[in-house]
Amino acid sequence: VISLSDIFISPLEDIYFVTELLGTDLHRLLTSRPLEKQFIQYFLYQIMRGLKYVHSAGVVHRDLKPSNILVNENCDLKICDFGLARIQDPQMTGYVSTRYYRAPEIMLTWQKYDIEVDIWSAGCIFAEMLEGKPLFPGKDHVNQFSIITELLGTPPDDVINTIASENTLRFVKSLPKRERQPLRNKFKNADDSAIDLLERMLVFDPKKRITATEALAHDYLAPYHDPTDEPVAEEKFDWSFNDADLPVDTWKIMMYSEILDYHNVEAGVTNMEEQQQQFNGQ
Repeated sequence: VISLSDIFISPLEDIYFVTELLGTDLHRLLTSRPLEKQFIQYFLYQIMRGLKYVHSAGVVHRDLKPSNILVNENCDLKICDFGLARIQDPQMTGYVSTRYYRAPEIMLTWQKYDIEVDIWSAGCIFAEMLEGKPLFPGKDHVNQFSIITELLGTPPDDVINTIASENTLRFVKSLPKRERQPLRNKFKNADDSAIDLLERMLVFDPKKRITATEALAHDYLAPYHDPTDEPVAEEKFDWSFNDADLPVDTWKIMMYSEILDYHNVEAGVTNMEEQQQQFNGQ
């Protein structure tokens, strides 16, 4: 996950966050050249390691895609752009995430989705690394779902019956029944272990989708798997501020204070008081 290196306030009272610099992103890499097996494994391992940590904090990214995965010259990978991230909540609603990487439960229900949507997105990214192009390049959400069913078949009835929207339910039931196609037919050069992991990630039923922790222990990621170096969050992320309606300057003070507290910068306390006085016009 992208790290915060510093924070400062300009003379115009704008607050700036400084993050580590990575030279490119996965989207640019995928459009420039095919990836070799060891790079695919290493990148996927880092994605799942990051998701394990994020999910353990009770956070769902919701917009995982290649352009939100930064890469440096050492092939170190960082997940960024948490602008759509939200608390882990079974009642989350809304039409989020970029279409190609959007989980079917978002398209089909527009509600009641959870951390499993990130696993689906990661599976789509994994497939793109294997094949060199997006797996489900839908033109709209109807076309997107149709492309998914061409490969993965029609969702089982117990999944279809969870669709909340009556219009969506009628649409799905009106589609012709399709059989799941073997992923081996599409990814002819991939290892058996890669196919197996991909099949476990791209599952219609979110409850049956592999978790980040389980994926890290999969044979395909065995060369990099280290249970002692795959951390989880010490506590759940506090979203209590999420619905607060506060002045912009108050948010600035709170963000600055939070970071000082996190890093335990005692020398910054006096500076923080000065910044508060500056923001308050004192």
